[in-house]
Amino acid sequence: MTSVVFTNARMINPETGTDSLGWLHAENGHIVAIGDGDAPAISGDAIDCNGKCLAPGIVDIGVKVCEPGERHKESYKSAGLAAAAGGVTTIVTRPDTLPAVDTPETLEFATRRAQADAPVNVLPMAALTKGREGREMTEIGFLQDAGAVAFTDCDHVITNTKVFSRALTYAKSCGALVIAHPQEPGLSKGAAVTSGKFAALRGLPAVSPMAERMGLDRDIALLEMTGAAYHADQITTARALPALERAKRNGLDITAGTSIHHLTLNELDVADYRTFFKVKPPLRSEDDRQAVIEAVRTGLIDIISSMHTPQDEESKRLPFEEAASGAVALETFLPAALRLFHAGQLDLPTLFRAVALNPAKRLGLDSGRLAQGAPADLVLFDPDVPFVLDRFALNSKSQNTPFDGQRMQGKVLATYVAGKDVYRRT
Repeated sequence: MTSVVFTNARMINPETGTDSLGWLHAENGHIVAIGDGDAPAISGDAIDCNGKCLAPGIVDIGVKVCEPGERHKESYKSAGLAAAAGGVTTIVTRPDTLPAVDTPETLEFATRRAQADAPVNVLPMAALTKGREGREMTEIGFLQDAGAVAFTDCDHVITNTKVFSRALTYAKSCGALVIAHPQEPGLSKGAAVTSGKFAALRGLPAVSPMAERMGLDRDIALLEMTGAAYHADQITTARALPALERAKRNGLDITAGTSIHHLTLNELDVADYRTFFKVKPPLRSEDDRQAVIEAVRTGLIDIISSMHTPQDEESKRLPFEEAASGAVALETFLPAALRLFHAGQLDLPTLFRAVALNPAKRLGLDSGRLAQGAPADLVLFDPDVPFVLDRFALNSKSQNTPFDGQRMQGKVLATYVAGKDVYRRT
């Protein structure tokens, strides 16, 4: 397909902040024209959107694909199919594999697998330190040349500040983005839930929300010293927000993200030790959840990610404190995010600013926009379709979703990558 015209579409444009009926013309993989109202006569295949929403495809930073090492949990093929079914057109993969993606050779292996098997765009991140052990930084320049778009040790916090400061300084010299997990590792070690009355009643090991604030404060101080480009992968507590606001006001090159689970679930969802609700950092209080939603609405928190983390049944069917952390979310990302829209907390342009435009901008991509010249990476969805989620119907190899059996609203109808149809709901 070289030319396609989307007509009668509810255009969700995060760049202009508009939500209006219009049309879009894509040719040779890029958007060549958009407009309001009825489409002019244009040669090409016509797709009548029937008033449904047409938005930029989701750019999801922080997806774990378990190749190499744990392909039984998730492969590039299964993750790519799940992404396409969820309206995610670009997945930015984490390096916390076995072994870690910390050499150009491992990165090139992952890139070849992704290009061969995934129907969506796949951009790899690489480890910031060798083996994600926090002792010796990786060859950032060589890894950039091999295609790494950012550098992160994921949830392994670098405790040696000299190592971290040197890595930030070197990343700055290379123009590389560093993504970190704000957390004070001593306080959070062994924690399964957030401290409070609920944790005490359940007798579970807990961590104070202040651990996130302390980790962020340290990282901000190192940013002041090095001037590096930095992204906090997950800000989930109200206590961390003032520090983030000050850092932005002071002109530091800092952005922040949060996960869809922390926006739509709270600590009480753990209920009777339900391990599918065990994520990292742990689910927070309802007050924290509301504060983080407001931070996304105002733009203080820039990005929403799925933090897709596949875990097999054996690692989840354990006592809560021993079970592995993480949840799959590629396919449930958009329906879960639409909960915020239906609750009147985020409008659709604001939502897609956080899931598409801002992550693309942070990585220097042209996607995430409905604009002339942008890639025709698009998602067509109906925000109002109700359904009950069945985890066994998901495309991911692992089905560890906290939304199993829950009533949800909003389904992807079709996903397009470079104008090509990679998913269509049957």
